[in-house]
Parts: sequence; structure tokens; C-alpha cells
Amino acid sequence: MQRHIAAFILLCFSFTSLNAQKQKTPSSSQIYESIQKLNFLGSVLYVAAHPDDENTSLISYLSNHVKARTAYLSLTRGDGGQNLIGPEIRELLGVIRTQELLAARRIDGGEQIFTRANDFGYSKHPNETLEIWNKDEVLSDVVLAIRKFKPDVIINRFDHKRAGRTHGHHTTSAMLSIEAFDLANDSSKYPGLIKETGIWQPKRLFYNTSWWRYGREEFDKLDKSNMIHFDVGVYYPLKGLSNNEIAAISRSQHLCQGFGRLSQRGSQQEYIEFIKGDPAKNNDIFSGIDTSWNRVKGGKAIGDILNKVEVNFNFKNPSDHISELVEAYKLLQNIEDLHWKTQKTKELKAIIEMVAGLYIEASASTPSISTNNDLKINIEVLKRSDTKVSLKSISISPLNQTQNLDISLENNEKHNFTFNSIIPSELETTSPYWLKTKGTLGMYQVNDETLIGDPETKRALQASFIVDIDGYTMNLEKDVIHRYSKPNKGELYRPFEIIPEASAKISQKVVIFENDKPHDVTVVVQAGKDNLEGHVELCHPNDWSVYTKNQKVSIKHKGEKQSLVFTIIPPKNQSEGFISPIVHVGKNTYTRELVEIEYNHIPFQTVLVPSESKVVRLDITKRGENIAYIQGAGDVVPESLEQIGYNVRVLKPEEINSETLGRFDAVVVGIRAYNTIEELNFKQETLFDFVSKGGNMIVQYNTSRRLSVDRLAPFELNLSRDRVTDENAEVRFVNPEHSVLNFPNKISQKDFEGWTQERGLYFPNKWGKEFTPILSMNDKNESPKNGSLLVAKYGKGHYIYTGLSFFREFPAGVSGAYRLFANMVSLGKDNIKIEDKIND
Repeated sequence: MQRHIAAFILLCFSFTSLNAQKQKTPSSSQIYESIQKLNFLGSVLYVAAHPDDENTSLISYLSNHVKARTAYLSLTRGDGGQNLIGPEIRELLGVIRTQELLAARRIDGGEQIFTRANDFGYSKHPNETLEIWNKDEVLSDVVLAIRKFKPDVIINRFDHKRAGRTHGHHTTSAMLSIEAFDLANDSSKYPGLIKETGIWQPKRLFYNTSWWRYGREEFDKLDKSNMIHFDVGVYYPLKGLSNNEIAAISRSQHLCQGFGRLSQRGSQQEYIEFIKGDPAKNNDIFSGIDTSWNRVKGGKAIGDILNKVEVNFNFKNPSDHISELVEAYKLLQNIEDLHWKTQKTKELKAIIEMVAGLYIEASASTPSISTNNDLKINIEVLKRSDTKVSLKSISISPLNQTQNLDISLENNEKHNFTFNSIIPSELETTSPYWLKTKGTLGMYQVNDETLIGDPETKRALQASFIVDIDGYTMNLEKDVIHRYSKPNKGELYRPFEIIPEASAKISQKVVIFENDKPHDVTVVVQAGKDNLEGHVELCHPNDWSVYTKNQKVSIKHKGEKQSLVFTIIPPKNQSEGFISPIVHVGKNTYTRELVEIEYNHIPFQTVLVPSESKVVRLDITKRGENIAYIQGAGDVVPESLEQIGYNVRVLKPEEINSETLGRFDAVVVGIRAYNTIEELNFKQETLFDFVSKGGNMIVQYNTSRRLSVDRLAPFELNLSRDRVTDENAEVRFVNPEHSVLNFPNKISQKDFEGWTQERGLYFPNKWGKEFTPILSMNDKNESPKNGSLLVAKYGKGHYIYTGLSFFREFPAGVSGAYRLFANMVSLGKDNIKIEDKIND
């Protein structure tokens, strides 16, 4: 029975993430917990570098047990990571990981803050990190976060003293946090928004240490007199869950990074080490800080009321407390401390709405709309208590529409209203604010400094409800959302978006020309309104040609698409550049692609990105035609190989057998396939047999952790964490005469120019004598790494292991990556002929 209850709770948490826009309908227990949190005036800021760096056990403990307002400041949005659930990388991955963090915070009770730093990929040292990040801008963002949030306590996830021994972003996050600790209280530093935020001095700063920093035995021996410890395994009877169970569910929201976890129960110690400020006493991080209502001038009277509500809370009928809550709300409006007045007004208003049993929803009739078009907004207002409530007016902003009312809301009597509006032309399209202007490799460009730190873009439309509750008038605001249903899923919610009247994308993000023959490319235009009329032209490099120059667009219904085929004529010699569509509609032009991201664990996302594709005229030769691809964690390598003329078939594990493999020249194993597909452990011998009979097997990078196969290769091969993060690092040829560097394409240093983000990762550091290392490379001040490309003859074929980042280079159209990969596929193909062709 307990297992079924836990499964049900997990399902509810997942449902909450999927329907994050849905009006909350809390239980009495949840209302009571909100009142407990309302009565605690203390805050903690947890600081680290990336999504999934945060300690959800500690965030949940501080938020749910201590009742402190707790936030996670992630310096980046995780754009440089890998994606285990789909093809999105870089900025689009950052959008997913942002939403995964918000989903995690909805579960563990924390809040989420960011800086403008862009996760450019793995960094080995803070010096390297700060060469790419703009230190002054990131530091100013950390200072701004402290001044806005006003934490009493800051906890760093990482040790500021470990430069060069861990991820450079990690150490940098701790270093900047320590520096900002004092700067936040200096009015001469970063004065830009001081008028709005004021200055702030946190009381103390800690480092969230653990046994993994030292090793278990060493940590047990360590002097812990400078540390505070907590049992984060505490059980919450009101939730029916322990803190570590909540933390596991929260951490499991990071699905694109493969962080799905089993829940844990029982006592579990967490440690924080004092770094700076006033030392804490009695194992209490808030020692010396008044966290009661007495903290603020005029707060005692408010605290007397609210503490009484907490002590005498009526779980059967929370609305009994409405008069006391409204009286506390009135007093709160008179206190001078603007920070606590703003924060506690927000919390108390939400509690009053809950206690009054109000259900208020504003739902647009469509999930998206372009400007100058008609929109219907459906309003539902319902009161499910005996509280005296009257609805005075409803307004929609920024549409400047108001319905003045004077309706007394009766218990459980539903009221529906409708607004019919025209979306004004001056409204901006909805898209992540940090992606609206092109930034740099290390920094996002945010033109509106008031948005810095916000986790996401403010919703396009808000509904404002003026209500009189127990004789006091207040304003309740709701984002306009879209509520709909699907027969196989039931009721669903998604954000309401403003989109352009036209958007366009080129189906292929990289178009590879293996010779000077023309290629057709398809431009897909999507209508953001009915009866779209216009034309499309395709911009191109000067030494390339396009036929036809302009094509007409005529789309009858919003949401429909029209495909237009343009012929691209490449130059005779190797060349590369970008093509981009421009859609002309009347006097307006549109150059962006509308990207929709849909996963069950996060809300639906709409992102507008520049619409462009790279065109590459390659000087490339290849041998072999047919490739079997075993998909791993998700990449676009199969599509990229098709671009240079290979026939690629993606094989499922159950399709891997000798007969099927005999139809292919090579088998390519996708990134992290051996980390994510357990069934491959039973297919390795079949794959090795394919190699022994003359096939080539190319295995892309895997991590040594959670390796699901007993034998990674037919010979000894040990993976490590070796990587080369500098995409411009020198590449040396260890065996320059090896055929993989000479046939059918002569590989030179030029082929390693223009690589993106990194050279490669998780190289083997030990291998059997049967392997031949091909390349050597290293980051600055490091020893040579020779395991990026290893080739072994096995029977009549070749087994090739590579940690080179082809999965990043192919989507970026890096010519040399294609030429080198073609040589890997072609190994031995000058004397081996495979006759069978792939089945259509």
C-alpha cells in the first residue's frame, strides 16, 4: 500500500509540473504550512553554477522544515550540457534546463534566480572561465541578486579554494559569491539599481561541504568545529513524505541530464562550513537573527495575530480565520520596511485567497496569437467557502479593458465572464528575454536591466480582479493562460503566447554539398494568423546562387504551414556561409523561426530564434554507402551523415543481429548509448562479430559512470574524465601515416579549424596494444591527451573509439569533422566490398 501511495504522490508532482499554469487549489494542510512560512522572517540564498548543481535536500530542508524563504542562484542556465531526452542543444537546451529548475523549485519550495552568464561548456579553471565570462557583469548580477533577495545567509555549493581541481564554473561561482558578500553592502559598487533594491549585508556565508570533498574516511576524521550539520531526512506528517523523498523528486526533474532518482528515506546528515561573516552559534544558521515579526518595526501586532492563527488553525474550516488574516493584511500595509512589506504582502494575499476558497482563472481561447487579431478570454470566478466576498471589477492588461461589477459571490456558485479583445500592435512577441538580442560566447545580452535575474519572461497578458474580502478591498492578479483538453490526457494547461504573424525555418540547419551540384532546400513558413499573404526571399553568400529569388506565400489558416523549395547552387571550390529566409507581409518583414518545445515534465515552451542555416561546400570523398546508427542520448549525427550522401538507418537494440548488420558498411554508436541503453550489453558480441567480418564500428563518447556494458571494446579500453575544452587547442598527429588521416581525404591542421565549444570529452586514458592512437591534444598547462581517437584492427574490420565532439561539430557545419568522420567510415573500404544494400 505504501508503494502505491508513494507512486501516487510522484504522479501528482509530475502533474504539477505539466500543469504549472493551473490555478492552485490547496488543501488545509498546505494552507497551514503557508501560514507557518508566513511567520518566519528569514532567508537563505544557495549559490552554484548550473542547473542540477543545487543540493535539493538542503533547499527543501530550509524551505519546508526551517520555513525560511530559500532561493537558488544558478549562474548559468546549463546551455553547454548534453541532452539525454531530445535533440535540443545550446540555447534551446538552456530553455529546457531553466524550466526543469523551476519544476524542481515548485516541488522543494525554493525560488529560482539566474545571472547573464552563458554556460559555454566545460572549463578547467576559473581563469579560463573568467576569460570567457565578463567577470564584472556576472559579479554585478550576483550582487544584484543579493540586494534584491536580501538573504540573511548565503550557502555556496562549491569550495572556492579548489581552482583547477574541478569544473571552472563551479569554483568561479563560489569565488564570486564570496566577493559579492561585501560588495552588496557598498553603495559605490554597481549603483545602477540601488534606488530600487537598496544595499544589503548578509549575516554569514557557508560552504556546503560533504564527504565527497574529502573521501568518507578523511571526512569522518575531520575537525568539524567550524561546521553546522542538519538531519535532512526529517519526516513531514502534513505532506506524508520525508524531506529526502521530496528532494529526490525535485532532483528528478533534471531529466535532460539523466538525474531521475529513486527516493530515499531515513536520517541523512548535511554539513555547511563557516566561511565569512558573523559565526553562527548553537548549530543554528540564523543565530543572532530575529526571524519573528518583531524583526520589522510595527511587526509585533501583525505577529500576534498570525501566530494566534497558526496555533489555533482550523483544519476543517480554514475560512474561520479570514477576519484575522484580513486584519493582519491591513496592518502590514503600514510597515516601513519595504522589502518585508512587499514579500509578506504577496504571501499573505495568496493565503487569504486560499482561505476564502477563491478559484479564479483567465483562459485564452487559443494558446497563441499575433498582434492585430481578435482574442477571446474566458473568465471563471468561484468562491468555495462562507466568507463574505464581492467581485468589484475585472481588467485585462495591457489591453486596457475593464468590466465594472458588484457581484456578491455565493458559496460554490460559479460566475463566467468573457472579454473580446484585439491584440495591439505594440505588444512584443513572447520569447525568453535573454535570447532576444544576440550575446557572446560567455554572456547573454539583456537590454532591460530590471529583468536581470528573472527566471523567465513575464507572461503577455494579466487579468486583475478587484475583490472585497471581509470588508477589505484588494487586487488579485492572474496570468492569462490557455486551458484545453486531449482525449488521451484530459485537462491540460499551457502558457498563452504572443507570436509573429509569420515565421520561417529552413528544414536543414546545415546543408552540406559534397560536390558542386545544386541542392534543393525547403523553407517552411508558418502562419501566426488567418489569411496570411506575402512572399519569401532567401539571403545567401555572394559566391552562392539561389533560384528562385522570390516565392509567394498564401496560407488560409493560422498554424498551418507552407513549404517552399529553393535551389541552392554552390561555388566550384570549398566554401561556407549562411542562408536565411525573409518573409515579407505588407510592410513588415520576419526573419525568425518559431521553435516549440514540448516535454511532459515542463510547461510548453515557445522560442523565437534567428532563422538561418549554414551551407558548406565540402571537398570530401568517401567510401561505403550504408550506415547503421544506434541512437544514444540524442543527437543529429544520423541526419548529418545523410547530408554527405550516406544511407543511414537507425537501429533499435532488438534489430541488432548478424543478418541485419550484414547490410551495412559501418555501425555508428551514438553518444552515451552505453550509458543509457542497457540492452546493448547483450548485443556487444554480435557487434564485434560484425567487425571481425569486415565492418567498421565507430563508438562515440560515453562516461565511465553508469556504463551498462561489460565489454566496451574487443580489447582493453578504460574510459577517463580526460577532455580538451579549448576548441582551438593544437591537434598533433601521433600516427600521421595512418589511413584514417589519409584515405580517402587527406586530413590536415585546417580540418581542425572552426571547431565549436570543445575538442572532445571523456577520452580513454588506458588501452590495449591493439589500439593505435591517432591524435594528441591538450588544454593549456596540461599533459598531452592521446585517447581522443583510437583505432584497432579486429579480424577483417576496424573498431574505432572516439571522444571527439562530432555531435557538436556536425550541427555547426564544421567541414573538417565531416571529412575525418568519412575517413573513419571508409577504413579498409579500398579492399573490402559489401554488396548488400540497405532495405528501403
